[in-house]
Amino acid sequence: MSTTATVPATLKIDFVSDVSCPWCAIGLNGLQQALDELQGSVQAELHFQPFELNPNMGPEGQDIAEHLAEKYGASPEQSAANREAIRQRGESVGFRFDMAARGRIYNTFDAHRLLHWAEGQGPGRQLALKKALFEAYFSQGQNPSDRELLVNLAARVGLDAERARAILASDEFAAEVRAQEQLYQGAGIHSVPAVIVNDRHLIQGGQPPAVFVQALRQIAAGA
Repeated sequence: MSTTATVPATLKIDFVSDVSCPWCAIGLNGLQQALDELQGSVQAELHFQPFELNPNMGPEGQDIAEHLAEKYGASPEQSAANREAIRQRGESVGFRFDMAARGRIYNTFDAHRLLHWAEGQGPGRQLALKKALFEAYFSQGQNPSDRELLVNLAARVGLDAERARAILASDEFAAEVRAQEQLYQGAGIHSVPAVIVNDRHLIQGGQPPAVFVQALRQIAAGA
């Protein structure tokens, strides 16, 4: 008797996010845990797309408490409660937030330029750089607009450090990143993370793994 092996459904997943978005770090870990659970039935082609929460942020950055008060009207007590909720959610999906280390918000445009370049540098390189950026900022409190840090992170995940340095010293990939940002904003994406599957299904927010599992399973069944 012959048996027919089940071929995993291949899903194209565009993960629209910002390096300085804590819910994006939570969402990515949740998505990865869901994909691990669905291994054998779902195969993902994961692409990271740029979104800037603070595109006009200056190179010196801004104090987080000051920024949240200006942008959202959050009181110090509200900010502290939100940060603790984020820390706990991160812990639940295996991501460590060090809230004491992270005191400022920074511009992330250069990080997005490197991520755009990394996508064409071999399987897994863009994902590795994205995770390294999240860890550097949220777990270690480092400045993701610092070009030397960006070069070091690129090298750490196996990318060409000198090529990364040359990109950052120029305006290479700036137009491409801005075009992608405008594309997703034009499609109605105004908060992140936004997980777009097969260019038509939207999963919004840093969802728990179980939510991703259910949604991806349903999408795969209809693919």
